[in-house]
Amino acid sequence: MNKIQNILAGVMLAVTTTTAQAGGFLTNTNQSIDFLRNPARDAAIGLDGVYSNPAGVAFMPEGFHLGVNWQYAHQTRTITSTDDFFALGKKNNGQKTKVFEGVADAPVIPSLQAAWNKGDWSIQFNFSVPAGGGSCEFENGLGSFERKVGEIAATFMTLDNFANTLNGLTGSSITDNKVLGYNMDSYMQGRQYYFGFQLGTAYKINPNLSVYGGLRLLYGTATYKARISNIQVRTENGDMDFGTFLPRVSQQMSEIMPVATGVLGQLNQKEAAGMALSEQETVLKKSIEGLAAKQQSGEMNSLAKYSSGVNLLCNQSSVGIAPIIGVDYKLNDHFNFAVKYEFKTQIRMKNESTVFEASEIEAVNKFRDEEEINEDIPAMLSAGVQWTPVNNVRLNVGGHYYFDKQVEWYANAQDKLDHNSYEVLAGVEWDVTDRFTISAGGQLTRYGLTDEYMNDMSFVVNSYSVGFGGSYKATDRLTLKAGFFQTEYGTYERTVPTTDGFTRTNRVLGIGCQVDL
Repeated sequence: MNKIQNILAGVMLAVTTTTAQAGGFLTNTNQSIDFLRNPARDAAIGLDGVYSNPAGVAFMPEGFHLGVNWQYAHQTRTITSTDDFFALGKKNNGQKTKVFEGVADAPVIPSLQAAWNKGDWSIQFNFSVPAGGGSCEFENGLGSFERKVGEIAATFMTLDNFANTLNGLTGSSITDNKVLGYNMDSYMQGRQYYFGFQLGTAYKINPNLSVYGGLRLLYGTATYKARISNIQVRTENGDMDFGTFLPRVSQQMSEIMPVATGVLGQLNQKEAAGMALSEQETVLKKSIEGLAAKQQSGEMNSLAKYSSGVNLLCNQSSVGIAPIIGVDYKLNDHFNFAVKYEFKTQIRMKNESTVFEASEIEAVNKFRDEEEINEDIPAMLSAGVQWTPVNNVRLNVGGHYYFDKQVEWYANAQDKLDHNSYEVLAGVEWDVTDRFTISAGGQLTRYGLTDEYMNDMSFVVNSYSVGFGGSYKATDRLTLKAGFFQTEYGTYERTVPTTDGFTRTNRVLGIGCQVDL
């Protein structure tokens, strides 16, 4: 049995967040309505390029350009978990498989792009949420919550079995608490936002070539809330509150230990006399020695602190800065090429938490008060090509490569990945008239997932996405935009250390406008 005094605190603090993201593990690339309706924007010339192709913005007309975008994202996370302990739960009807679903809503994902072009120069500003961007709520907690409570109930059942074994061997009358299982309520919520402020300058070296350099300041803020309440022990005589039941366990232990110590002495004497123990006696001896060690360490008594349940809260915040560089090259009127590189953003989230002491459970230490947690945003390389076969049609392809294994994440989680993640994108844009444009595109995302990396606290899944929408030039200075973006996720099946299936859903709707002065 693990250190029970740490188990509940550990699962309560190991909470998760959900982002309204399209992109890498921690990166949001959906920064504009133009992206929603055609995600292959890496070589497109437009105001949204302040994020996706900043060097190309230099080729826009002179003047001031302002874009305002609003997005709404709805996402779910579903974990299908299988564990023998679940069969002991009162609400599980004897089933070993249980579905845990989290719902995430990001009602407001804002972004703003601005550029002032004069001569060969372009001064640009971008405000966005390039990581995080929402909250996720699991009304019934997670499998990792319930597994641990089930493990404790199974331990009580083991004590009953051990007491009955000793009664049969010695004729004693140790109490049988007749434990059948457990009951509990659990809840968790995570909220995370990274606000990005990007400022940079592009310069046209000649009519066909431009370069860009800039900086992005990230301010990260997160809040994690979790609760385990109404913990009950199911017995043949009815359900009992955890706190009310614990004295029975203490009484049972006080009855078990003298008898067990006597049996252990007899077994030791038998061995000292040169007699071999039977297989059953060997198992019994190890069980008694293990129980004695747990009694001496005070594990059973330490459960009292959780008799009223657990309520925990952790707030995090941090600031990081990363350089961004880009190049755009126009081969002729038909082809445009662009490359952008975002450097790694070093993030050290500072905790303000109700957890003050170190623990053997890794998740607890991650949320310990005043701890600084590594949450780097990986460097990203993007490249794209835009082909204009005719004046009113543009075809786009692009790719994103995230340097996930070159960052520092908590507990070196990056080392558990099989490879860096990448994306392949394609799309088309058609000017139906001088004022009305429609577009559509898709994105394929692949991560280097492994069983060791995946967990129900925070996970991603390989996916493909499609988007479509349009823009309408209401006046010579005002353009209205709308787009829809949906991601279809696969299911990752993990078998080690536990059996779990992970999947998600994601839908994003956005509207925006662009003003050109």
